[in-house]
Amino acid sequence: MELSAFLTSVGINSAIAVLLFLLYSVLRKQPGNLNVYFGPRLALASETQNYPPSLLRYLPSPSWVVKAWETTEDDILALGGMDALVFVRIIVFSIRIFCIAAVICMFLVLPVNYYGKEMIHHDISSETLEIFTIANVKESSEWLWAHCFALYVITCSACGLLYFEHKSISRTRLAYITGSPPNPSHFTVLVRAVPWSAEQSYSESVKEFFMKYYASSYLSHHMVHRSSRVQRLMNDAEKICRVFKSVSAEQKSKPCLLPCFCGAPNSFEILSNEPDNVRGNIGLDVSNLATEKENAVAFVCFKTRYAAVVAAEILHSENPMLWVTEMAPEPNDVLWSNLSIPYRQLWIRKIAVLVASIAFMFVFLIPVTFVQSLTQLEQLSHAFPFLKGMFKKKFISHVVTGYLPSVILILFLYTAPPTMMVFSTIEGSVSHSGRKKSACIKVLYFTIWNVFFVNVLSGSVIGQLTKLSSVKDVPKHLAEAIPNQVGFFMTYVLTSGWASLSVEIMQPFFLLRNILEKFICRIKNNPPNGTLSFPYQTEVPRLLLFGFLGFICSVMAPLILPFLLIYFVLAYLVYKNQIINVYKKSYENGGQYWPIAHKTIIASLVLTQIIALGIFGIKKSPVASGFTIPLIVGTLLFNEYCRQRFFPSFQKIAAQVLTQMDQQDEQGGRMEEIYQQLKSAYCQFRLISLDLCNIRQADQQRDQDGIRDSEAETAEIGTAEQQVDDTGTADCYMDRQGPISK
Repeated sequence: MELSAFLTSVGINSAIAVLLFLLYSVLRKQPGNLNVYFGPRLALASETQNYPPSLLRYLPSPSWVVKAWETTEDDILALGGMDALVFVRIIVFSIRIFCIAAVICMFLVLPVNYYGKEMIHHDISSETLEIFTIANVKESSEWLWAHCFALYVITCSACGLLYFEHKSISRTRLAYITGSPPNPSHFTVLVRAVPWSAEQSYSESVKEFFMKYYASSYLSHHMVHRSSRVQRLMNDAEKICRVFKSVSAEQKSKPCLLPCFCGAPNSFEILSNEPDNVRGNIGLDVSNLATEKENAVAFVCFKTRYAAVVAAEILHSENPMLWVTEMAPEPNDVLWSNLSIPYRQLWIRKIAVLVASIAFMFVFLIPVTFVQSLTQLEQLSHAFPFLKGMFKKKFISHVVTGYLPSVILILFLYTAPPTMMVFSTIEGSVSHSGRKKSACIKVLYFTIWNVFFVNVLSGSVIGQLTKLSSVKDVPKHLAEAIPNQVGFFMTYVLTSGWASLSVEIMQPFFLLRNILEKFICRIKNNPPNGTLSFPYQTEVPRLLLFGFLGFICSVMAPLILPFLLIYFVLAYLVYKNQIINVYKKSYENGGQYWPIAHKTIIASLVLTQIIALGIFGIKKSPVASGFTIPLIVGTLLFNEYCRQRFFPSFQKIAAQVLTQMDQQDEQGGRMEEIYQQLKSAYCQFRLISLDLCNIRQADQQRDQDGIRDSEAETAEIGTAEQQVDDTGTADCYMDRQGPISK
């Protein structure tokens, strides 16, 4: 790709980004857009707002940039949770490591690449991007030590930063868990594959099992019912209640231009906040709901966190497919529809999803191959002769080769996240956060495969498979192909990075919906967009993909590093603004995205070193190759150390910490309050959870009281028998024998 074509892409993407950022700074100050750009904050703030003078509201201002920059990590943790903080820490890590890489590579490696061969350089605007890559360095060059030195600096810096980030995030995560209010999920275990019995129901089986083996720590349980239709009705009812309550009591609906979409012009009666009123308007019967068919799944609550962890980790049956336990997700995080999936089907579903994901990746070879054809005008002109005249115009040829391929690929890639979310749902995840994490991993693999490997090993599909069939030649093929594709990677960073950030902050879908509701449907006070959760399944893979490309190209094509740095700095400001203003934390993963980021960074470093080893072999530099091998070994050893030292703390909470938390709650007298919260935390139907759960809790309480009475009676009898043995009075023994026979 010519440098002028790349500069055309830079100009187009920069203009789009600047225009949208300026437009956002104006639109966010308009009172009519508060529910779009300040959804959660608007829901929590008072209705009276102080707006600046009308003239200032129509002038762009950098106030949102200043606010985002001043927002601390404590604010991010309080508003977005641990997942949001980990996301910001990934951005901070990327800024730090690529600042180091940009300094060492731009001032040392880039001049070596540019003057690597004895040649006459023309006007720099007419140069190709390959001139700035390692492909321009001649064989057996003495200057290849610069690339090896830069590789060492980047690897050692990345490992050091990873180590300190691991310590900081682990410490923050532990403080966040211990400092938060009591979480019902710490006391609750999800039990699946409850054995079927013809003599008793699933609920009775669960109660009998845990009262037998966990009599001292068992508190209660909640069964999961197969009632998807009722669940949908309850969710719809909750949404309608929220819409009705957001309208003032005096407000009446305005005339509507689209009655079929917005409804007839009627007055709405505002529902009160009383649960009885809500249940009465919905018309559901608790007694009918209690008879819904039970699933072989239950949420079992324990009296202490330590008891719940012990129950979740122990194998409860000789058959591992029965009485399967794991720690329960948070109540708001439960994906109720997937709890109806039989446990024995999960492994089949995972295999099917794996096959479907691989098939989808291979189907995606078609659009990627088409995109790559756009970067080669000669082949495109031979295939479509009528385009030859158009390609003679320099601006059009620059747009086609420098801007259009990345745009088309991004449009195709928009189908990947929703598809992977469907796959993750079919896979059987029991929580929304788990499904989002699973989709994040799938999208990450998918984008790295299609954006990097397929584009690098471009050509016919058969040719790609032929190249990949010989494993030992992969580093060589990658080393030869990456310098030729660096132009595409740089334009992809511009289009999918800079432009996507400006689109993210604009929220065009919700802005358009807000305009339609206000000016077409005539809804004056539509409810704030408070249920929008952060799209980790799309944004985390994008961050890690750009980091992957940055590590790969840092030594071979360092010209990409300044554009990556600009992206990460913009991402730092944009995403902090979105976390504090737009997105709402409904559930979270507890920082589980950091291990994903760690694995991706280590894989990027190792792949970079392997490709560098292939390049040094092609350039016939045995010294550089020899120094690269210990670097690979050291990186793998560092990864193993982090897996043993830090990863377990992200997967489980230490028993020592849980015991201390239990002791603090007991000393503070909070246990009874926690037990009351657990009674209704995992009820499946929210609006009627109090009635249904109180009925079940009363039954379970009576059962436990009966057991305690029986134990007390047995203890009393044992005391009497001991007294008989001591005194030797047979008449007293016979008098006590009567109640026993009864």
